[in-house]
Amino acid sequence: MRGFLLSLVNASDPLVLAKLLPGQGARQSVMTRMELRGTSPRARAVEPWLEELRATLQLAWPLVLLQLGQVGIHTTDILMIARLGPEALAAGSLAMHWFILPWLFCLGILSGVPALAAQARGARDPRGVRRTVRQGLWLAFAISLPTMFLLWHTPAILRLAGQQPELAEAAGGYARAAMWGVAPSLGFLVLRGFVSVLSRPGVATVIMLGGVLFNVVVNYGLIFGNFGLPRLELVGAGLGSALVHTMMFSGLLAWVLIDRRFRRYYLLVRFFRSDWPRMAALLRVGWPVGFILLFEVGLFTTGTFMMGWVGTNALAASALAAQLTNVTFMVPLGIGQAASVRVGIAAGARNPDGVRRAGWSALALGALCMSVAAVFYLAMPEVLIGLFLDLSDPGSAEVLAIGVAFLTIAAFFQIADGSQVIGSSILRGLSDTRIPMFYSAFGYWAIGCFSAYMLAFPLGLGGKGIWIGWALGLTATAILLVRRFSLRDRLGLVERVYAAR
Repeated sequence: MRGFLLSLVNASDPLVLAKLLPGQGARQSVMTRMELRGTSPRARAVEPWLEELRATLQLAWPLVLLQLGQVGIHTTDILMIARLGPEALAAGSLAMHWFILPWLFCLGILSGVPALAAQARGARDPRGVRRTVRQGLWLAFAISLPTMFLLWHTPAILRLAGQQPELAEAAGGYARAAMWGVAPSLGFLVLRGFVSVLSRPGVATVIMLGGVLFNVVVNYGLIFGNFGLPRLELVGAGLGSALVHTMMFSGLLAWVLIDRRFRRYYLLVRFFRSDWPRMAALLRVGWPVGFILLFEVGLFTTGTFMMGWVGTNALAASALAAQLTNVTFMVPLGIGQAASVRVGIAAGARNPDGVRRAGWSALALGALCMSVAAVFYLAMPEVLIGLFLDLSDPGSAEVLAIGVAFLTIAAFFQIADGSQVIGSSILRGLSDTRIPMFYSAFGYWAIGCFSAYMLAFPLGLGGKGIWIGWALGLTATAILLVRRFSLRDRLGLVERVYAAR
């Protein structure tokens, strides 16, 4: 499920924002110098860092809120599925992790839509905005077809991956129902990028929060057979997700077609007219991001498959612990998005000191927030895992104990997890994506996946070994990405931005 938490990583291109705000960095610098006259040298040195922290927080909090709404949908699914028992929870976890893998690759491919749309807006080219969004919708619906094909064959794929046949069949029921929500969910991402480019992200936030509430109601009815609806259990959870994504896409589409701020772009005018050069541009921008996301989520998906080899209770406990870490992951994810914008603006303004402050301030803020999360994981793991379980059920005792052990391990890699996503984001602010893609492949797979397998099975640590492997993979990736940012001047990353403008 890590993949859905990355759904806004590429909501806007920071370099484009920098172009839309020419000279902002210089104006801010002049204002800061004027304001700091007469203060002590120490205050003059500290104040720019405090300003950067304030600016990052101001940008980050609405992004965190939007992403919490996204993860709230899937947390609701997990909470309700958990009430069906450990077997249902294990099958639901398998299905959701498999669902995320191709979906997230699609998300990365679509990341070019907001970037190119923003460039068109900066050039005062509403036709270019319309062409980009229109081809983005084309692309979203086109790539949804092979994704649905893969999801339809979920039972066979999971059996080939060594999963228990009964769990594979149950997971297939969820996936085959949820797959009908793939196309509308990708369409929603395209339209969300459009409204973000027009500086109206609140529209998507409102609809997302409405989706969370709708998901609670529809899942409560379809999973457990309430409100006169049939009891469909896992199939009901998948169908509920599809209905929620369809509602969100329809709602946002209606909004952009009716609201005067959006309708002047005539998004659906000549909708069926092809524009292959624009399509090629979208693919060229999006494919490296797609692989970065695929590598990371692939690590957790593969680990989940390996957890299924350990046992049903281990798989269920891992799903609960992972869900908790996904919630706290929203914070550095939002900080990273904000930092990407700040780094891009500073780079576009030819302000290397601003780049430095934006990057390191975000990394420090992320480390602080994830340290707080780690403290909670260590202080009250039983309480946190117990939120998802029916503790009156004797069968929940083993799941609780295993989940506590996993959450304790998770506490020790929270800072690394936050640092790797923020590190990737600040490098994206410098348009540096291809090398980070290779770093991700090495860290997540050569280190993380290999370690998880070796520790879990040859060395006999079972599920704990898988979680330790995840920790090692995230830590290795974080070190590589942060080091690359620290060497940005030596590598010419900032100068490369200047040359591209």
